[in-house]
Amino acid sequence: MADHGTVQYATATGNDLPAHEAAYRSFMHLATVGTLTAVGVLFGLTVGGVMGHWLMGLAVFLIALIGAIPAIATGSNKPAAIACAICFLIFVFAGATAISH
Repeated sequence: MADHGTVQYATATGNDLPAHEAAYRSFMHLATVGTLTAVGVLFGLTVGGVMGHWLMGLAVFLIALIGAIPAIATGSNKPAAIACAICFLIFVFAGATAISH
């Protein structure tokens, strides 16, 4: 098609694979923490909006956000996973109390 000169594919010297792997690990960590936090927020919206327990829904929101902060700061997924599990348990409790009424 159009020839505009010589194509230069790689002008960088050295191996930057460790930098790529570190960026990938950071991306995967943030994606995991973001997904767990979003699921926790969805539990809060369900508890508040569908089940009508807005005070418990607010608690779920706060727990999800409080779990995300140390997860991002420390680089571990455990705080976000634990917060998501607590949000799920509150969701189950709110559902059980809604059914019993």
